[in-house]
Amino acid sequence: MVEIATSGKRKLAIAKIVLKDGEGKITVNKKDFELYFRGEMAARHELLRPLILTDTRKKYDCNAHVSGGGISAQAQAIRHGISKALVKISEDYRTVLRKEGLLTRDTRIVERKKPGQPKARKRFQYSKR
Repeated sequence: MVEIATSGKRKLAIAKIVLKDGEGKITVNKKDFELYFRGEMAARHELLRPLILTDTRKKYDCNAHVSGGGISAQAQAIRHGISKALVKISEDYRTVLRKEGLLTRDTRIVERKKPGQPKARKRFQYSKR
């Protein structure tokens, strides 16, 4: 019986993943992932990518607890965590997942708002007169 726990991150979203032997059931925050990402087909597909690429969709159950960020960032955080867990299970998956860029943590985050400006980079309109 294999049970691997790991985490994945994207923007401000953090996902804690537990991957174990099963029949392919995926839960996110104690809900089925299709209910959690109801209107977001792209997010659901993003979450399944590492399992589809490694042909382990019906082999492992995934239990994810995710917080922070938006729907897209949460799906990508779960994707990152699943990819890391699959590599812990078998090093053979590393080449496939690395080639698709699923093991790389995307470190881009929102830039902070600066004082005296309306947004991070936007400036107030200059008036000569």
